[in-house]
Amino acid sequence: MDASAAVVVELTDVDPGSDALVGGKAAALAALIRAGERVPAGFCVTTAADVPAGSVPDDLRREILLAYARLGRGPVAVRSSATAEDLAHASFAGQHETFLNVDGDEALIDAVRRCRDSLGNDRAVSYRAAHDIAGDTVRMAVVVQRMVDPSAAGVLFTANPITGTRTEMVVDAVAGLGDVVVDGSAAADHYVLDGGRPLGDAGGCLNTVQLAQLREAGERLQQRAGAPQDVEWAFDRAGTLWLLQSRAITTLFPPPQSPGPGPRVYLEVGHMQGMLRPFTPMGMSAMRVAMAQWLRSVGVASDPLGDRNGIADAAGRMFLDITPFVRNRMYRAKLPSAMTVYGPRVAEALQRVLEDPRFAAVPGLPFRVRTVLTVAARLAPGLVAGLLGALVAPAAARRRAFRAAAGIRRRSRVPETTGSAADHLRRAVEAQGPAALGSMTAMLPPLYASMIAKAVAAGLLAGVATASEVDETLRGMPYNITTGMDLDLWRLAAAAGRHRELLLHTPPAELAARYRAGELPEIGLTGFLRRYGHRGAAEIDVGVARWVEDPAPVFAAIAGYLRVTDPEQAADRRFARAAGEATAKIDELVARARPVRARLAGVLLRRSRALAGLRELPKFAWLHAFAAMRAHLLAAGADLRSRGLLERAGDIMFLDLREAFEAAGGADLRERVADRRAEYERELGRHSVPGLLLSDGTVPEALAPRTPAPDGTLAGMAAAPGRVTGRARVILDPAGARMEPGEILVAPTTDPGWTPLFMTAGGLVTETGSPMAHGPTVAREYGIPAVICLRDATQLITTGQLITVDGAAGTVTPEPVTEARPDAAPPHAHAG
Repeated sequence: MDASAAVVVELTDVDPGSDALVGGKAAALAALIRAGERVPAGFCVTTAADVPAGSVPDDLRREILLAYARLGRGPVAVRSSATAEDLAHASFAGQHETFLNVDGDEALIDAVRRCRDSLGNDRAVSYRAAHDIAGDTVRMAVVVQRMVDPSAAGVLFTANPITGTRTEMVVDAVAGLGDVVVDGSAAADHYVLDGGRPLGDAGGCLNTVQLAQLREAGERLQQRAGAPQDVEWAFDRAGTLWLLQSRAITTLFPPPQSPGPGPRVYLEVGHMQGMLRPFTPMGMSAMRVAMAQWLRSVGVASDPLGDRNGIADAAGRMFLDITPFVRNRMYRAKLPSAMTVYGPRVAEALQRVLEDPRFAAVPGLPFRVRTVLTVAARLAPGLVAGLLGALVAPAAARRRAFRAAAGIRRRSRVPETTGSAADHLRRAVEAQGPAALGSMTAMLPPLYASMIAKAVAAGLLAGVATASEVDETLRGMPYNITTGMDLDLWRLAAAAGRHRELLLHTPPAELAARYRAGELPEIGLTGFLRRYGHRGAAEIDVGVARWVEDPAPVFAAIAGYLRVTDPEQAADRRFARAAGEATAKIDELVARARPVRARLAGVLLRRSRALAGLRELPKFAWLHAFAAMRAHLLAAGADLRSRGLLERAGDIMFLDLREAFEAAGGADLRERVADRRAEYERELGRHSVPGLLLSDGTVPEALAPRTPAPDGTLAGMAAAPGRVTGRARVILDPAGARMEPGEILVAPTTDPGWTPLFMTAGGLVTETGSPMAHGPTVAREYGIPAVICLRDATQLITTGQLITVDGAAGTVTPEPVTEARPDAAPPHAHAG
């Protein structure tokens, strides 16, 4: 039946692909009917019935009542079926109205009207906004179905919605109508089906036969849909199972792509580089290329385009397969303590994994001995000599490190050459070649020397100095390329004072556009971008624009600096104070210790200070290779665009390198690009990424108990000592971000692209990270307290809210939101 213009259509007559006419729910119910599932009879008032809100015209009323008569009248369910409902990424669960046991003509017409009007209710409007769904693109259809008189009803999830485990199904059921399960207004009987069997005694309102029927139905629905399903169901008084709805579970974190054999454990590592957002497909491919090229540089065979080298992709996030270490007798006992750098939740979750019999220890080593010996033979002599040399002569070690970085920059210059897409793709792979990565290895010995010196000094000062006090000796570190970048930008802003009004009151995006058009006065930005323009937020993703392409975040930081009016809060003075306080702290700690230990500890702490600033240098240099790689990729994309194989040059970032070579050979992958871009943009909205993930989709953190925190505090992880009270500024993206001097930055994560905001911040709070990651390292140098790994911080804290950050304890104490105000007050802070 052609129902394309019908205002009322029977569910049995709905054609595949009619979602725009009948909405998501009706389309899904019709698919169940076509598949032979038992669904209550009904009809749909379609979107073709385009009438003003609050009204049901006579002709539409007539059509509805005729369909109601064909249904046999009596009690019916009236349910929303919006065109954006029951999507794979947005369920709209509970956002629109549903009415049960509607009986009689007038009651039905009223319920249909109210259901249609619920498209504009506050919660639906907010939900659409949160999922970036434009309201003017959504229309409302209404489903009317015969009521089932249920003995029991409820919800079936074909994967565990809490833990993500794909091998478990979860059933919530009540006697009678199941709407109280869906809206959460009544306690339900809860069943977990592991491999089809209830865990524990079935009991409650369902018996084992009914649970088996639900499991079988769930397996059918999931297999047909190709994804875990959220199913509403009811058993009638005769014991017959009816399916009322089946839609994708939208809250699950996807399992890793192409997992290895057997159960696997994956550690998310992108956040160590400030990457909570997804990688572009090309960005993930580039990381695999870099890993393969580094292995080749140390004598290990690896295919840059084929080998995964333990890197797994899940929802665009980068995970490492740590299963061999989890299952090794020698390493497994040490792993939980090693994982504390990723936050307490990850360490607790890993302990749960170690207790899982599927990950019991097995004989053997987690690596090939021959491979380790090959790498050691290549690296050990240089690393040992460099480490000892750095301890003896730190100034000479610094010069060698900066020379190595300059060499990478020289080799990464992209000449003005033409070529085919394939030529540029080959050059993109070569940009991450052994020469660049080998030079990076030459920069590592001073870092290891710094860490060893600090660790030995801390041991010598045990009992007279806390770990937090030792950390204070690394504030205001010299020779840090990222700190130097931020201070250079501060000096640029200070020198641009005569353009203050322009820079303060023009939106950063507009300033960036005018700069690219050559319409701004020269303030020194060209020189700044010449040196630092290869950086940016999410900078390890080659698919993301750099500052030189879009300087809007730089203009936003300049505006923030220009708002600083207190000379004592000037960034250069704050940094100088931090350096002076660190030097004074070394003298103070040395004075506490016994003479021999004191002298040695003092030497080691000063050696550590002289070298620790180089911690940012290898990545800074490596990013030049990424910039060269990106330039070649965009050149390849431009060639593919000119041949009609891509819509835009930048579309190449939504292919991986192997696919890009296929496109260079003539393959038209534009549809794949469009799908990947849409998925990437959806993933940008994901708020939570698990630190650990199992190959069956289980999120072990969901199994681990939460560490209790004192009343009224939010517990994270200590990252930079000090205590500050100030107004919060929640920022999700540094591009165009505005911060008032003294505000406490609350962010999902940070990388060096965020650090210009640190210069005027009173403190830092992030949802992810590690004490050794770039953001906390720079925070310590600036002397601002920092707490990391505070889950959902950007949702629990609001802009303007007064909060106290204790960087030594790892806690944040918020004041009631009612006291929050949008303007910032100067923070009250002290170190220690």
